[in-house]
Amino acid sequence: MTKKTEIPVDRLEELHRRHARAEEGGGRERKDRQHREGKLSARERIQLLLDEGSFEELDKLVRHRCHNFGMQHNVIDGDGFITGHGLIHGRQVFVFAQDFTVFGGSLSEANAQKIVKIMDLALKTGAPLIGLNDSGGARIQEGVVSLAGYADIFLRNTLASGVIPQISAIMGPCAGGAVYSPALTDFVFMVDHTSHMFVTGPDVIKTVTHEDVTKEELGGAMTHNATSGVAQFLAADDADCLRTIRELLTFLPQNNLDGVPPVPTKDPEDRADSELDRLIPTESNKPYDIKDVIVRVVDDGHFFELAEHFARNIVIGFGRMSGETVGIVANQPAHLAGCLDIDSSTKAARFVRFCDAFEIPILTFEDVPGFLPGTAQEFGGIIRHGAKLLYAYAEATVPKITVITRKAYGGAYCVMGSKHVRTDINFAYPTAEIAVMGPEGAVNILYRRELQDPENAEDARQAKIEEYRNRFANPFVAAERGYIDDVIEPRETRSRVIRALRMLANKADTMPRKKHGNIPL
Repeated sequence: MTKKTEIPVDRLEELHRRHARAEEGGGRERKDRQHREGKLSARERIQLLLDEGSFEELDKLVRHRCHNFGMQHNVIDGDGFITGHGLIHGRQVFVFAQDFTVFGGSLSEANAQKIVKIMDLALKTGAPLIGLNDSGGARIQEGVVSLAGYADIFLRNTLASGVIPQISAIMGPCAGGAVYSPALTDFVFMVDHTSHMFVTGPDVIKTVTHEDVTKEELGGAMTHNATSGVAQFLAADDADCLRTIRELLTFLPQNNLDGVPPVPTKDPEDRADSELDRLIPTESNKPYDIKDVIVRVVDDGHFFELAEHFARNIVIGFGRMSGETVGIVANQPAHLAGCLDIDSSTKAARFVRFCDAFEIPILTFEDVPGFLPGTAQEFGGIIRHGAKLLYAYAEATVPKITVITRKAYGGAYCVMGSKHVRTDINFAYPTAEIAVMGPEGAVNILYRRELQDPENAEDARQAKIEEYRNRFANPFVAAERGYIDDVIEPRETRSRVIRALRMLANKADTMPRKKHGNIPL
């Protein structure tokens, strides 16, 4: 008879003790301090992020290996980072969370290897990676090995780019070299008043440049959402941030080879909206909100906007058409007349490239009078930055559909998903004006001499403007040449776009053989 063996009691006790110590983190007092500051603990964040009971933790018993400055006497299982995998809406994700209650969430050689391990697993299994950042930076006691840990992470961020979605949530401090991992990911979330990002903090800046600036002004959530464009989402608190991440993932595939699971809708494919016929002002200089057009076209009026506070003259985000995810890019006439400038070009280009990498069709709503004029734009490199957006559209091989709602002037017409940069289907509303420039500017140049006579000059000018508009600034000239596939009634937009997307479902486009292009960064 085989003798029954049992796990030694002392080993079981050690296992339970070490698990409990890892789950305790920095202790009750430090967790309470997190709560007083309006922040959740690292484990509370993971619980809110993932489907209930789905989290499987890895490397819970990892400890640091530092023996400098008395660190050998201060060892905590897990070493301040929680890593593992779980489910969001039943789909696999990998996640790491920095625990600020343990050594200030600082990066060590050991916990950097924990992150690297789950990044490698995410790549191998083709699942999204989510990082919950709340860290004081590199662990000073470990010197260069903590810096090496950052570099190991940066490499994997780069290798994973365009392969799996990468999401970063800044839920506390993130400073110095630590900022570059989130900057390499696809989407950055920040929490209002409790998260901060900067390469160099206020004290260093004051010493070096004598500028006096607060942490909030320098690297707060609104600063990076509205001014720098580093972040795309502004959350009210930790819970709001985690809920929004869960929603974002419903629009994304698991990886670059998977499709996005469709979301059933009762919104009819052939729904016509007569309100769209009255939404676009007949006066070309009168503003309107392009989001009013978008929500009337997408499923159930649900538009998931990204980077809402940055470069507001262009709108980007996700919607669904007959249950399928589409990426939407739209000029915003309600801000800077919808002109393209440095920030809006970069914002839209990055989004177009994300959609292309993950096989998400691109729907463009165009109402653009041109590039924003001025010395600040020219000196800032609008030529180079505008070329980023042109490059992104031309390079994209996913299904591309453009709807010109009103103005499409000059080089901006070419850039915003024109037929000439391999857009598949181009529609225009009857209100569309497609020309080298607006009628007023064109007449001032073409008829400068004829309009010099002050007598009846204004009447003659208005007549010439009307003549130019009728002959050139309308969609029919472009349609006659095949640059516009059809002029449609605005109320038809939803049904026509859905039919075009269905036709393009199996689209295959090719690029010349090359290692990669050289986008004008």
